[in-house]
Formats: sequence, C-alpha cells, structure tokens
Amino acid sequence: MIVKEVSVNMEYAKLGNTDIEVSKLCVGCMSFGKAGTMHEWTLDETETEKIVTHALDLGINFFDTANGYSQGTSEEYLGRALKKNVPRDKVVIASKVYFNPGRLSAAAIHREIEGTLERLGTDYLDLYIIHRFDYDTPIEETMEALNDLVVSGKVRAIGASAMYGYQFYNMQLAARDHGWTPFSAMENHYNLLYREDERELIPICRQMNVSLMPYSPLAAGHLTRPQWNADTIRSKTDRVAMGKYDSTQAQDMEIVRRVHALSEKHGVKMQQIALAWEWAKGVTAPIIGATKVSHFDDAAAALDVRLSEEDIAYLEEPYVPHKIVGAIDHNPAEGVMLLDEKK
Repeated sequence: MIVKEVSVNMEYAKLGNTDIEVSKLCVGCMSFGKAGTMHEWTLDETETEKIVTHALDLGINFFDTANGYSQGTSEEYLGRALKKNVPRDKVVIASKVYFNPGRLSAAAIHREIEGTLERLGTDYLDLYIIHRFDYDTPIEETMEALNDLVVSGKVRAIGASAMYGYQFYNMQLAARDHGWTPFSAMENHYNLLYREDERELIPICRQMNVSLMPYSPLAAGHLTRPQWNADTIRSKTDRVAMGKYDSTQAQDMEIVRRVHALSEKHGVKMQQIALAWEWAKGVTAPIIGATKVSHFDDAAAALDVRLSEEDIAYLEEPYVPHKIVGAIDHNPAEGVMLLDEKK
C-alpha cells in the first residue's frame, strides 16, 4: 500500500556521524559542464543555473560534483550558480578526487583540493570523496592526507565512492587506528537493477553509520520508462550507461515492468517508485543527475511515496546476480575518466 501525502516538503538527514544536514535528494553535477569535454549532453552555464536554482527552490541543499567532470567546468558552473543564488553556509557541496595525475597520493590530494576550491569559488568543501580505490598508493598515505584537509578546515567531512567492501573497511580501520577522520558517506552504484553492494559494502556502511548517497539510482533512466531506450541525445550517446546496463537488459526488463506496474497501480511515476525503494532500503540521499527541472519535481514528489513490504518484495524478486560495475580491479590508464564504457 502506498500512502501519498498532500504536499511535498523536503526532508533532511545528518551525514554519517557529522553535524552536516543534507537534503534527502542530491543534485548530481556530472550533468553540468562544457559539452564534448566528457559527454555530449551536458548543460551549459545558463541551463546549469536553471537546474541549481530550481533545486534550491525545492529545498535541495546537496550538490555532488568532481574535479574531472567535463574538465573542471562542472565545478566552475556549479560554483558560480551557487554563489549568485544562495549563501555558502546554506548548501552542502561535495566533490571528488582520483581521476587525476597521482591518484590518491598525498601530493595529488593536496594539489587537487586547491584546484577544486578555486573552481568552485569557495574556501572549504563540505564533503571530499575519493572517486575510486587507488591500487598504487598506501591506504595510510591517503587517509592521512584526507585527515590533514579536515584539520586545516579545507574539508568538513570525507567520503568514498565505488569500491569493494574489504577496501572500504581497511581504510576505515586505518583512520580508526591512527585517530584520523573516518569516512562519513559512501557514493556507490545502487538501484533496483544493480544490488551487488547489498552483499558486503552496504552492511559495512550500516555497521559504521556511513550515509549512502548512491549514484545512478534510476539506472540511467531505465527505471523511469516502460521501454528500455528513449529518444534522447543522452540515451543515444551515453556509452557509459550502455556499458553499465545493456548487457543485462533481458533479465532486467522484468524489474522495469514491475516498477511500471506498481506505478500504474498507485498512480505515481516510475521514477518515484524507484526512489521510494532507495529510501526504504536505508539510503540517505540518492543522486539525481537530471538535465530537466521537471525531473527534480518528480524526484521531490517521491518523498511522499511509501512502499509496503509487499511492494518491495515484488520489486526485488526477479533480481539475478550481476557482474561488478563500479568497483575496479586495478587503476585505469592515466587520463581515463569514463569507466564501464560500451566499446
């Protein structure tokens, strides 16, 4: 049974054990930046500001970007849009480090934070996330460097992104053993079509009170429509999304059909079912990488959707194990930014 309230009010939660309060939706800023520098479908500065101001109007205060998104233009566009429209202390800005020379070495972390702060036009970052696990740098070197940034006031909290459970656990142990700042957030790949992290990583995060802020909660749009593909530039050109999901289309379409059936039954949109499932699974803030303001209206309205245990079981029942998409087994070649790309 789904209960719909009359109006949409943004909800907030604390990030891990910090006092940082984030909206239960996060704006994914990979959608912002100079088109052609990373993806063909990213938004220019004017369109970026429209998305940012609309998100702010909805009560969303959480924005996630990265040093490598569209060669730094994502951070630049986001920084300028926020500066024009909201006081700095009213928003939570996250950015990332890894897809850069030196990966997660101490020298790279100390260098890259300066570039990120400059591009964003701020003197501190609320959340600094390591974008992947670095196989070339000792864990202690990375964790100490991140702790240095917290101690210096350049960063308020730290987080990690797609990696194996044991890697995340080892990094948390290194922080604990040395009295360094632990991770407060995990940005992993998690949606109804990809649930591999339920085996190890998510239970570790729960045990350590690490907030989940998954990317691709709508599986690159596959959970928003009854058919697999859409007639959009992104659907036709996003080779990363194709690489993530197309190989399992046959088995995953049954889940898509069930999301559609449940949305029809309860008179809501498919994406609202998919997002309501995320919150029901204990997620703090799914990342919405939308390119239209209406997508954020739909996402915010999903906060009023409540799934029953029967609904959740119905959605989850067809799932079959998938190959790992997100965590990596080795560092990619220098200069590679797009992982999982369909060749």
